[in-house]
Amino acid sequence: MEHQVYVPAPASRLRAALADPARVARAVPGLQQDPAAEPGTGRLKVRIGSHSITYRGSLRVTARADGSYAVDGDANEARGTGTVKLALTLRLAATDEGGSTVTVTGTASADGRLAELPADAVESAATRLLNRFVEALAEETPDSAPDEPPPSVFETEVPPPSLAPDPVEEPLPEIFAEAAHARRTMIGRSAEEVDHAPPRGRYAPVPAPQTVAANSALRWAAPAAALALASAIVVTRALRRRR
Repeated sequence: MEHQVYVPAPASRLRAALADPARVARAVPGLQQDPAAEPGTGRLKVRIGSHSITYRGSLRVTARADGSYAVDGDANEARGTGTVKLALTLRLAATDEGGSTVTVTGTASADGRLAELPADAVESAATRLLNRFVEALAEETPDSAPDEPPPSVFETEVPPPSLAPDPVEEPLPEIFAEAAHARRTMIGRSAEEVDHAPPRGRYAPVPAPQTVAANSALRWAAPAAALALASAIVVTRALRRRR
């Protein structure tokens, strides 16, 4: 196989990334590294057309004397007996625009499920994987330095006390004072009492003036007369019964 990829990054950045196994492993798209294992060792899910195959293996990059890099990899199917082996060579060249080209040559052999798929689908998947790997490699940056320990409590700066006087609170308007008094008087009362309690203060309703009619005396005398008449009727009936 032979494939060439252009990236808008200097060749020096690519060489620095290829020299670090951890950065190479991070650049492999979809690689899930095994914990406590060497960088580049883990599981990789490859999508070919409408099929997906998961491999478990390792990838190694070695610098050569002529400035190229050897990429060796081998993997086994996670759910099968198929295997894949890679033997690639990467050559870097700077361009006039400030970028660089990566030429990939080598061979790859596979059996199992991968050998049963169409050759053009396999080639397309391999090309897509190489493009993404080189592009991610160009974006890789050196690992950041370890975080410094937090400062001690005794080293923490204490802000100086403020010498500005406390702001003087302005008196509230009368309407706000009455509202605050009403709110304080409602504390501790039930919700039903508060809902049905009549408003107080300036918001209390003004009672309607009571008017006294001229014949109010007659209105009180009528019940008394009716009571006297009823008593007379009862006495008359009692006397008749005795006779």
